[in-house]
Amino acid sequence: MSAEPAAKPVDETPISPVRSPERRNSLEKHLQHRPEAQDLKNRHILMDTNAAPSLQQAQHDLERQRATDSLKKGLAHRPDRETLIERNILPDSSAAPALQGHQKELERHMRADSLEKHLQNRPRPEELVKEGILEADENPMKES
Repeated sequence: MSAEPAAKPVDETPISPVRSPERRNSLEKHLQHRPEAQDLKNRHILMDTNAAPSLQQAQHDLERQRATDSLKKGLAHRPDRETLIERNILPDSSAAPALQGHQKELERHMRADSLEKHLQNRPRPEELVKEGILEADENPMKES
């Protein structure tokens, strides 16, 4: 005697009962307002490529490796600090970068003060004539 178990009815009630018609149509509304594929590509969410999806990751990895190799090559041929200082690209200073602007301004003022001091202490034209540097009829103050 074999007794078959009685078939139980399947419960088909939804897990989350739909309570309003707006909620029923929410997926449809979301699909209408989703961003375009080009917008997603511009925001780097989708890959902008024509390659097959199975090859996209390999393409991305190759592009990244190419960029890495290019950077390494550029860094390998980068001039050293001394060369950049000689070319006046980097300042010849051991001051902190935040202070280098003030240091440059101070050096400029110091040069101006030194020049002013030397101009005030320069010899008079009569002394230069006496020492034979200028001729008697030569006037350094007169413009030609």
